[in-house]
Amino acid sequence: MKTHRYLRAYMAGVLLPSWVLLLVLAIFLLSHFTQRVPPGLEGAIVFPMAIVPNLWGLWNVLYVRLGLRERMSIGAFGALLPLILVPAGLALASAVGLGIYTMRQAAVILPIAMVIYYLAWKYAVAFFNRIVELR
Repeated sequence: MKTHRYLRAYMAGVLLPSWVLLLVLAIFLLSHFTQRVPPGLEGAIVFPMAIVPNLWGLWNVLYVRLGLRERMSIGAFGALLPLILVPAGLALASAVGLGIYTMRQAAVILPIAMVIYYLAWKYAVAFFNRIVELR
């Protein structure tokens, strides 16, 4: 597998969000049985489960493909991903009729998400890249 550089990059990028989303799904399912969940939330949870890990993997492939290691830290590159995900989440929330996520909340969440993504990419994704020997 040493020759499949982009496959290794994709797998390293997909790992962390897959784990996190499994935990989120478990918490969602447990809370679904104990309290009332807003209608439409079930449909909205499918988007992150399907799209977010794949975007992380493709984002990591893009980082490796563009050879940005010498020019930009992986944390800074990962911090750019919420610039795609937060507006996409806002569009999804409005499309399925969830009024729990507004433009103002998106503006507040975006810098927080960028900091969280910076840390996740700097430590976790960089670690996974080292494990699969993407130096």
